Amino acid sequence: VPGVEVVDRLPEVPSDGVVLANELLDNIPFDLLQRGPDGWLEVRVDPGPAEELVPASGDDAALAGRLAPDAPVGGRVPLQRGAAAWLQSALGVVRRGRVVVVDYADTTPSLARRPWLDWVRTYRAHGRGGHPLEAPGTQDVTCEVAVDQLAALVRPPDADRSQAEWLRAHGIDDLVAEARATWHERAALGDLAALRARSRVGEADALTDPAGLGAFRVLEWVVG
Repeated sequence: VPGVEVVDRLPEVPSDGVVLANELLDNIPFDLLQRGPDGWLEVRVDPGPAEELVPASGDDAALAGRLAPDAPVGGRVPLQRGAAAWLQSALGVVRRGRVVVVDYADTTPSLARRPWLDWVRTYRAHGRGGHPLEAPGTQDVTCEVAVDQLAALVRPPDADRSQAEWLRAHGIDDLVAEARATWHERAALGDLAALRARSRVGEADALTDPAGLGAFRVLEWVVG
């Protein structure tokens, strides 16, 4: 894309611009805690590999208790300090601009009430994988982003919208209307302009589908 530079790490000095993290935070390692009858437990993995529950550290238990005070016994929550640290770093390198995060997201209390395998997902070869402990190293493990943790550990986002809402706010409906007009005008020709227009309509439908990619959350932090 003209004018866009792709780099493999954040700039080392503050700059003006936009940091866009598309499905990044869900890939950052996290800790997993479970509410026990007498307090919070840390879910660890032994060499089996199999789960091992041990008492959580005082700091982890206190943080989980603040984030999800009404978590049911057996409910699990992620602690996403790594994601918060990345966000803090990204905000630190933007002198004037935005940090935009696109990801599946929820809140810690909601995650505690949901089955944990709903929000800890695995992927292999561009498809859904198996249990997170199945064949370690052969599948990616991801975790929905707890927005309230980012707000508590860094600061709340200035805007929090679905991807569909965000794209519509930035003019996707006008682009689709333009593409539909081009398609109707040139469909009989079947040239590249017609095919590009038809592709744009289909891609927009996928990106705004509330049952699919449109359900992504777009979180924005404004700097300067």
